[in-house]
Amino acid sequence: MTERAAHAEPVRHVLFDADGVLQDLPGGWYAAMEAYLGGRAEEFLHETWSDELPMLAGRGDYLPLLAASLERYGVRTPATEVYDAVWKNIVLIEESLDVVRALRRNGYGVHLGTNQEKYRGAHMRTALGYDELFDVSCYSYDLGVAKPDPAFFTRAADRIGADPDTILFIDDTAKNVTGARTAGLRADQWDFTQGHDTLHALFEQHGVDARITA
Repeated sequence: MTERAAHAEPVRHVLFDADGVLQDLPGGWYAAMEAYLGGRAEEFLHETWSDELPMLAGRGDYLPLLAASLERYGVRTPATEVYDAVWKNIVLIEESLDVVRALRRNGYGVHLGTNQEKYRGAHMRTALGYDELFDVSCYSYDLGVAKPDPAFFTRAADRIGADPDTILFIDDTAKNVTGARTAGLRADQWDFTQGHDTLHALFEQHGVDARITA
């Protein structure tokens, strides 16, 4: 039985992850932090990512925590300056955005499902124009739960107003794909380094028309 035949309803919505799918941090996180921490950049990032986890679910304020961590590591640069230089250093993957626009033109609901704390999320919504690009935006800090928890996807489907089985989720992380499937969504793992032909092949498997026409 094919993937398409296994489902009673066709895909009507596509839910996209952000980092690794729609956007990238040039050179990677470790290189970005080396300017401030040298050889301790990786150690610092893993520590601060762990500290950040409650903020991804909307609990707490990340900037004071980041400031305290930087001070502990002997970094004198203000936390807001480091945050702007690293966390907001986002490059959009234009070919991915073209796919988003094509799906909307072809009649699909197109939505964002991403783990972010409130400051980076606000930057994405406004400075990057995601509020205008997507029909529904599901930021973890706003939903109150982060991927890969299946509750993230249940709440996202409720916000979209659609049966989970009619939503296809695209994410670059295997555990998030598993969480989505557990919640009843269709889901596939993909990141932009695999090339967009691979993404289009995934869409074809689900009967999704993502053709980009002039």
